[in-house]
Amino acid sequence: MTETETVRAFFDALVSMEAERVLAFAADDIVYENVSLPKADGKRAFEQQMRGFARLFDRFEVEFLHVAQRDDVVLTERVDALGRGGYLMKFWVCGTLRVRDEKIVLWRDYFDWLNLSAGALRGVRGLFRR
Repeated sequence: MTETETVRAFFDALVSMEAERVLAFAADDIVYENVSLPKADGKRAFEQQMRGFARLFDRFEVEFLHVAQRDDVVLTERVDALGRGGYLMKFWVCGTLRVRDEKIVLWRDYFDWLNLSAGALRGVRGLFRR
């Protein structure tokens, strides 16, 4: 599997919301960071953050806008969506993922707080349009 295929399969696992499937893609020494939020160093910390997200949200969607690869690094520009019940917030995000032996060793996402906040408000508005 190429690095890009590994990243796409990893995001498919995230969409499935199956924790064991997601964790199977994480290297023991994974570093996961949403820039400006606390970083997770290692698979155990990564698992704790993923399980925390799963307690807040029961749905994850991803739309890839652009994907580029050079060597073992895959860059993604995406629209991610997080939801629970009738609530769904969509927001823009760029990510850097480094792959080693078909495992994610680095996942660093960058997003804009204003864009994320606007997505959260659109999600709330969507609750009342049903």
